[in-house]
Amino acid sequence: MIPQDFVDQLLSRVDIVDVVDRYVPLKKAGQNYLACCPFHKEKSPSFTVSPTKQFYHCFGCGAHGSAIGFVMEYQGLGFVDAVRLLAEGIGLPVPEVRSANLQASRQARERQTSLEDLMEQAARHYKQMLKQAPEAVAYLKGRGLTGEVAARFGLGYAPDDWQGLQTIFPNYLDDRLVEAGLVIENEEKRRYDRFRGRVMFPIRNQRGAVIAFGGRVLGKGEPKYLNSPETPLFEKGRELYGLYEARQAIRERNRVLVVEGYMDVVALAQYGVGYAVATLGTATTGEHVRKLMRHADAIYFCFDGDAAGRKAAWRALENSLPQLADGKALYFLFLPSEHDPDSFVRALGPEAFERSLDDEALPLSSYFVRELVSRVDIEAAEGKADLVRMAAPLLAQVQAPALGFMLRKRLAEIVGVEVDELDQMMGAPRPQRSGRRSYRLPEHSERLAVTPIAKRQLRWLLMNPQWAVDVNLPESAPLTDDMACLATLAEKARESETPPTPAQLVESLRGTPYEGLVATVLQNAMQDPEEFNSPTDEARQQFSEGNRKLLDLLRTAQLEELKRKERHEGLSALTPEERRLLLALLSRDGG
Repeated sequence: MIPQDFVDQLLSRVDIVDVVDRYVPLKKAGQNYLACCPFHKEKSPSFTVSPTKQFYHCFGCGAHGSAIGFVMEYQGLGFVDAVRLLAEGIGLPVPEVRSANLQASRQARERQTSLEDLMEQAARHYKQMLKQAPEAVAYLKGRGLTGEVAARFGLGYAPDDWQGLQTIFPNYLDDRLVEAGLVIENEEKRRYDRFRGRVMFPIRNQRGAVIAFGGRVLGKGEPKYLNSPETPLFEKGRELYGLYEARQAIRERNRVLVVEGYMDVVALAQYGVGYAVATLGTATTGEHVRKLMRHADAIYFCFDGDAAGRKAAWRALENSLPQLADGKALYFLFLPSEHDPDSFVRALGPEAFERSLDDEALPLSSYFVRELVSRVDIEAAEGKADLVRMAAPLLAQVQAPALGFMLRKRLAEIVGVEVDELDQMMGAPRPQRSGRRSYRLPEHSERLAVTPIAKRQLRWLLMNPQWAVDVNLPESAPLTDDMACLATLAEKARESETPPTPAQLVESLRGTPYEGLVATVLQNAMQDPEEFNSPTDEARQQFSEGNRKLLDLLRTAQLEELKRKERHEGLSALTPEERRLLLALLSRDGG
């Protein structure tokens, strides 16, 4: 875990203009910098980088974030790897919990590099062997592949030889060969190549390093496809075949297609559908979805229409639910029973395939509701109750506020109740908020109608963290949702010796319950180019006035709640603190 104070330090040391300019040439335009967006095709530059806010935003596709976020998106890296990459670039050592951890980490990286070297040598060997294997070449040509696409994916051939790798690894007893999954050692300590008589598909990580292989047997034989085992380099629940090769196409189309086989990926690329990836002999995992959502806003899952395909699709949906985010969309396409993506695109062409994606793929929301409704008798009260029972644990996993609400709203319509009643039926707990204080209303209180004002204040505070000194919400104030987020942001901003940049403030909430709300508010804020300019005195005055309005609303809510409790339960039911607060509020209110 990287400490938050280190992230703040890193963002104060790197300049987002320098970071972005390494990948995308920027041109000065007033207070900011412009370029054509690297995340989607455009002719006129709408990608803006603000040196004062330390943020980037594309007014075309909506991509936005800090220097860390840019590296994550552009390089397809996770948060920790992006932080390390930026820190190494300025010579800033990433803190470790203990020096022993640092030594262990260094040794692990050296071991990883050593294994990657072995895998790269094996990949070159298999590629060379393909040229000497007419039966393998004939197989690939029979599947419609050209030499160009075979070279792009580094396809090769493992000869049907028990110890073929000994020609490139003279020390065949090297333990690293077993550790990398290239060689198997049996109980008698005899060794032999794992892959024999197979067309080879190198599996690369996001840096392009070969970390595993998939092998397709020629002719008859079992298993038809053989994958590398799990190794220090390869964890199949985290990796996707073809992602490295598909990065540019995914970026251009802002969508990614998930299929089930190596040959599907390669065949689709052969026909111009270059944004496909494949899972590696496992169901789609949450880590797969998280990784793909860093690359594109739309994820399409393509499955066979048979029972096995539908089971796999539902499993993918279940594993996707905790990863969902507003602004990202997941779709499910079921092909006719006689086709997989490979056969479909070869028989009907890429235009027909992409037309199916556009016209027939079901949004996750539609597939979710359709599948659950199909399992019950929706005309009967018992069926509706069963629908709620099945949906409750699934909906509880959805962290995307807007999408979660829309799913609950649709189910409420089907069941014939209001959304609040559906929530009550599902026994949904109140969300617990993080922060120095526990920001929430009492269980029986009415929610404050302050969302428009609070969202406006959130927007201003995110873009102008130095204004946090104007936020004055008392300890006793009942806060939830937008208000709780505003208070948390203000606290974080005031904790800094110098006002943080918007990038630092946003990054401080990464991984918290407020991350989705902040992303939504920020997305809306940055639609206005004026937000990237220095704020006006008038805007600062409006922000201060907004805080006073919020404070008045909070005090009114507190007073009404305490009056209600006194009327229904008597003055003795109030705690000493509540009685003091009631007197203070009545005195201020003049009554």
